[in-house]
Amino acid sequence: MTSIKEFQVTFDCASPERVARFWCEVLGYVVPPPPEGFGTWDEYNRSLPPERRDAAFACSDPSGEGPRLFFQRVPEGKVAKNRLHLDVRVGTGLVGEERVAALEAECARLVALGAQRVRLLLADEENESCLVMQDIEGNEFCLD
Repeated sequence: MTSIKEFQVTFDCASPERVARFWCEVLGYVVPPPPEGFGTWDEYNRSLPPERRDAAFACSDPSGEGPRLFFQRVPEGKVAKNRLHLDVRVGTGLVGEERVAALEAECARLVALGAQRVRLLLADEENESCLVMQDIEGNEFCLD
């Protein structure tokens, strides 16, 4: 049996392109070029039937190492805590005040992009400090 090593992470959201562009800024991801025959994504979007316009968007890691992120429009809003979330690794190898300072600096950058700070979880006997946040549509993620 072959093991699968490639995967994409899919987000349900109200505004796929807006949320995708937020995550591009968070992770340094890029929007791929539009499909062949189209000069821009807007041009491609306008070519779709009205019910499919603005329904999906994607971005990817320019190094090719990270998973592709796919954003799909859904009619319902977010009503409960995520069952899955991303940990954005900004404090790897850092401990104590140095780690918290790195988390706080990244938090400030992301708040300027529209994210919301939820709470700082300070280190305990088992875990290092992390900062819980929400993206521009309220999806939780952690600065770790």
